[in-house]
Amino acid sequence: MYTESQQRHLIQRTRQLLQRMAVPEGRQEAARLAADLREIIHFHDWRYYVLSDPAISDFEYDQLFKLLKQTEQQHPDLVTPDSPTQRVAYGLTKEFPQVSHLVPMLSLDNSYDEADLIEFDRRVKELTGVQQVEYCVEPKFDGASIAVIYENDLLKRAATRGDGAVGEEITNNIKVLRSLPLSAKFSSYGIYTAELRGEVIISKEHFNQINQKRLEEGLPVFINPRNTASGALRMQDAREVAGRGLEAFMYHLAYATDKEGKSVLIHKIKTHSNALELLYKLGFKSPYPVKKICANIQEVARYCEEWQTKRDDFPYEIDGMVVKVNAFRLQEKAGATSHHPRWAMAYKFKARQAVTRVNNIFFSVGRTGAITPVAQVEPVFLAGVTISNVSLFNEEILREKDIRIGDHVLIERAGDVIPYIVHALPEKRTGSEKIVHFPKHCPSCGSPVVKLPDETVVRCVNASCPAQVTGRIIHFVSASAMDIRGLGPSLVLKFYDAGLLKSIPDIYRLDYEKILQMPGFREKSVNNLKRAIEESKNRPLNRLIYGLGIRYVGEATAKTLMQAVEHLLEFKDWTVEQFEQLEDIGPKVAASLADFFHNPDNIRMLHELERLGVNLKSEKSTAHLSGKLAGKTFLFTGTLEHFSRSEAESLVEANGGKVAGSVNAKLNYLVVGAEPGSKLEKAKKLGTVHIISEQQFLDLLK
Repeated sequence: MYTESQQRHLIQRTRQLLQRMAVPEGRQEAARLAADLREIIHFHDWRYYVLSDPAISDFEYDQLFKLLKQTEQQHPDLVTPDSPTQRVAYGLTKEFPQVSHLVPMLSLDNSYDEADLIEFDRRVKELTGVQQVEYCVEPKFDGASIAVIYENDLLKRAATRGDGAVGEEITNNIKVLRSLPLSAKFSSYGIYTAELRGEVIISKEHFNQINQKRLEEGLPVFINPRNTASGALRMQDAREVAGRGLEAFMYHLAYATDKEGKSVLIHKIKTHSNALELLYKLGFKSPYPVKKICANIQEVARYCEEWQTKRDDFPYEIDGMVVKVNAFRLQEKAGATSHHPRWAMAYKFKARQAVTRVNNIFFSVGRTGAITPVAQVEPVFLAGVTISNVSLFNEEILREKDIRIGDHVLIERAGDVIPYIVHALPEKRTGSEKIVHFPKHCPSCGSPVVKLPDETVVRCVNASCPAQVTGRIIHFVSASAMDIRGLGPSLVLKFYDAGLLKSIPDIYRLDYEKILQMPGFREKSVNNLKRAIEESKNRPLNRLIYGLGIRYVGEATAKTLMQAVEHLLEFKDWTVEQFEQLEDIGPKVAASLADFFHNPDNIRMLHELERLGVNLKSEKSTAHLSGKLAGKTFLFTGTLEHFSRSEAESLVEANGGKVAGSVNAKLNYLVVGAEPGSKLEKAKKLGTVHIISEQQFLDLLK
């Protein structure tokens, strides 16, 4: 997109702009500044989101974005459709109207081995009348397909694939993807209207981060990146889409005409590889850096096999390679069926799937009462691990997939991480299979189960349910909560079965004499356990709050709650509205907190813990009034060089600052370490957060 000299020039202009950092009074000067800032920010977006090679710090980028925002606020008539400030569309998209694609989005025919490729090559030569065909080969991204139209260099419309001829318009949601330019200089190639094909995807790393966060919040995990990306594209609030970490790879220039409406593909651009290079130079993420031009089909087969061995090292999910006739002239000669183009084929990798048998289906009860069906399968080795249990997630999936005990099933590892059942194989049924019905009563305690209108999860609401009790105790003693070392899950279950541990307060009245009489225990191990339990009584209040296992309350929210009161029991008098006033606490979390602290059983438990010596008082100090970071809120992302994440957060609190749980409008500083996560992108889009390095954070403390 930019030559080396252009990049040097733009970086020099960036430095000059960073020195002025003020909106000029005159409109003419403000217009020049706004134009400069738009060009500069577009350039740095390209360096960061396409090349993954930023030229300035996040803090400097943030300063430039804020200056553009201020300039446009003072001179609203200077706002342009391609301004970086226009990426996030505010308000909800209640409907996604249907729109027709300029060129149908056809499916690809599949091949699975070299023999299929050779047959494909034979047909292409027969259709085109040439004996030597050049192919372009590129990774086949496993995401959600989109069609994007640019007109007069501006992004005009984006749509889902739909049925191939008609899709749903998702322009507002696509505009928040910073990897997709709001404007691109197609005109420099003589193109007035262009329709691009692409795939919206989530990187493997970000997908795992999303699922880890959902696990911490007690939410069901997403099955695979493809479905997660596809679902995100149809969210009603574009700001929520922005938080999903979506990226757009544009892999095909399907339509390109000049101002007179004449196609420029065959006579000017000429080849698919040229089109990929064009897209890459215009600032799009495209397969151009990893594509290969192959002189014959044997070379194609070797390149496909090479990628099959290195697919694990690629940061995105790919399920094969796409082989395309390179010359547009020959593509036109080959033509297409109503289903697929005759000039392209997908070479599918060997699936990370296996067939096994369901030996049993049991129902697991979590600490929040969520009941999850789990298929116990004949152990099978798949993608590096042996799988014996596969979650069926909820009642709807169990019913829709009609999984039965005794069924042969096809299983897959989503993202090579989470095993799930793709479908049953009914053709293998013998008649001996057993249909499994979701229980009407909790499998742990026998209480009736309930399903709330806004949830897919069926729950046991009996707080005394053994599975929930042991689950809550295991969470309470975990390292991130009260950190009672030596009291692990297996010991909790053993003590529960022995009648020694029936509730959280029971931890602090264990009968150590009885434990000494149990097999495997000696005086030293019992004394160590006793000491660890005694030490836990003096943990900071936020550890206790997190350990209580209140739904949606993570470690950061627990710290926010600790700072809000002198004593934990003050919350029993709080309303939902009061909880919502706190940092990072929205309606869902506030309602959960009110439910917990308005429950008489929970209040009795807290009184009991205090009588047993557990600390319920806040450790609020005067630091929040006079510390160096007083009144400021911080959040950390990436790997820090000088501290662990918890050490850095403790340092913030010791100096009067607060630690946020997420990026939001109340956040003052995002401190960025190596390999930052999605918080960085969200902070940039928000435009109000100071993005600083670890060294700049240290400077604030001096």
